[in-house]
Amino acid sequence: MDPIGVGVIGGSTSGWASLAHLPAIAAAPAFELRAISTTRRSSAEAASAKYGVPGYAGHQDLIAHPGVDLVVVSVKVTEHRELISAALAAGKMVYSEWPLGAGSAEAEDLAAQAERAGVRTVIGLQGRYAPEVRYARELIRDGYVGDVLGTTVVGSGMVWSGEVPTHGQAYWFDKANGASPLTSPTLHALDPLHFVLGEFDAVAANLVVGRKQARVAEDGTIVPVTVADQVSVIGTLTGGAAASVFYRGGTSRGENFRWEINGTEGDLVITSAWGNMQVAGLTLTGGRGGETSAAPLAVPASYTGDVPAELAGTPAANVARLYAALAGDLAGNTRTVPDFAHALERHRLIDAVERASATGISQDRRTEAAA
Repeated sequence: MDPIGVGVIGGSTSGWASLAHLPAIAAAPAFELRAISTTRRSSAEAASAKYGVPGYAGHQDLIAHPGVDLVVVSVKVTEHRELISAALAAGKMVYSEWPLGAGSAEAEDLAAQAERAGVRTVIGLQGRYAPEVRYARELIRDGYVGDVLGTTVVGSGMVWSGEVPTHGQAYWFDKANGASPLTSPTLHALDPLHFVLGEFDAVAANLVVGRKQARVAEDGTIVPVTVADQVSVIGTLTGGAAASVFYRGGTSRGENFRWEINGTEGDLVITSAWGNMQVAGLTLTGGRGGETSAAPLAVPASYTGDVPAELAGTPAANVARLYAALAGDLAGNTRTVPDFAHALERHRLIDAVERASATGISQDRRTEAAA
């Protein structure tokens, strides 16, 4: 079968796509990079020279390229709606970075467009593909912890501290732009949590704007902060287990990521020095029965050996696993990867969290799912 042609919007020589998508595509036999685009001619030409494919200053030519079957959208969320809509209108498959849109209204529109277009879509929630996450899921299904009683996640957003280097990054602090500690690192942690343990039946929350302003280092400008940089979510999972998730903006001098799963027979713990767990190097430990502490658990090679050695431990590793899952879906006519419909459900979860915080009333997710 011929490889699937990929065009990357935002495929410059620096930035997220260069760290994750482009190495993952290069290592994937089922995919072939056919084009990249950026917003400037100079960066498009530099990327074209580096990656050996046509480089366009603007997305239109990339989408129109006859060899591009899958359009990857790897830019600021504020640009997603326009770019994804154009790709869907052209009948192209789309892989969008998370969040899908700047709010659930945009996500709903894009999901509806994708359904009408009848094309495959992918949302970049790759944390569920981390070997430690998938192995923990299997251990729980095999009874390692017994009945799950509760789970706690504490993490750091790594950004959203009191300072950013440049004005180009100051958009993080404006809630209207859709990139916040709740929508990004918290949701990137919640998606694997739900993948392993099931969805919320009910959820409550407290969203606090702790830092009211931030400084732009390049010129000392002070900008207002409207995103909640202290995110507390608690809930009851299907099956009755309790869940507590706390994310802080910036970093901690303690642990920047810790996820515990506690059961009647044992405990599992996933940790990392980096709070954005979807790209972090994770460590899995556990203990059960008469063991009095958690010890490292060796993740089987069947979970860790599914990407080339040069990608292991890099931001591209879990992205490569997501591409591999998409290739399997396309070859077998299955639907396992998180798509735009899944993204819309996660946007609705964000809405429920925000309503819970604003009203002080726990939100019944079962009623919402039934509707």
